[in-house]
Amino acid sequence: MVYAYTQDVPIDAALYQRILDELGPEPLAGSLLHLCVRRPDGGLRYIDVWESEQACARAFDERIHPAVDRAFGGVRPDGEPVVEHLEVLDASGALTLAGRR
Repeated sequence: MVYAYTQDVPIDAALYQRILDELGPEPLAGSLLHLCVRRPDGGLRYIDVWESEQACARAFDERIHPAVDRAFGGVRPDGEPVVEHLEVLDASGALTLAGRR
């Protein structure tokens, strides 16, 4: 079963783009979907789906947190935004090319 979550982050599109630039073009191993949407009240919401919780944790340790640190110039706000884990009842569509469900 896949691992999925949403996370609201208090950043704008410009800072988000800096994070993407720091991550580089290589896909994150184990990431099935990363969707970033603008919230009506400001900030952004991430919706992420991963092959496993372990793949997600590894990507954060190895690539995402270092990229965010560089994008923030080494001075990130205190604390991490709250992650809301999602109970996935079904995962289908183009992302299931390898037979994942």
